[in-house]
Amino acid sequence: MTGTELQQLLIGKWGRSYDIQFRRVQGKLYVLVMWRYLEQASFPIGADEYQEHLEAVATYLNGWGVSDQVTQAILETAERPRLGRALSIPVDLGDRASEWLLDEF
Repeated sequence: MTGTELQQLLIGKWGRSYDIQFRRVQGKLYVLVMWRYLEQASFPIGADEYQEHLEAVATYLNGWGVSDQVTQAILETAERPRLGRALSIPVDLGDRASEWLLDEF
């Protein structure tokens, strides 16, 4: 998966280029599809920086081997990000979770 493919997935599902973040909560990792999106006038970063950010997100997802897991979760969910509430996707890193959860994002 590339950042461009991730953006196309978001646009295909919801019609917007939503922001993606990672959060670690009580030793578990979540991919958050935030309610902010690139097409908003108030979005805090430009298109180039957004694309760089998605490339970094895709690199992590590929490195962890969970890009298919996240893609399926996005495609199958009936929910959507709403103002003030992100869509939370739990990520199963398997046996290697402790290796990846040492660093902050």
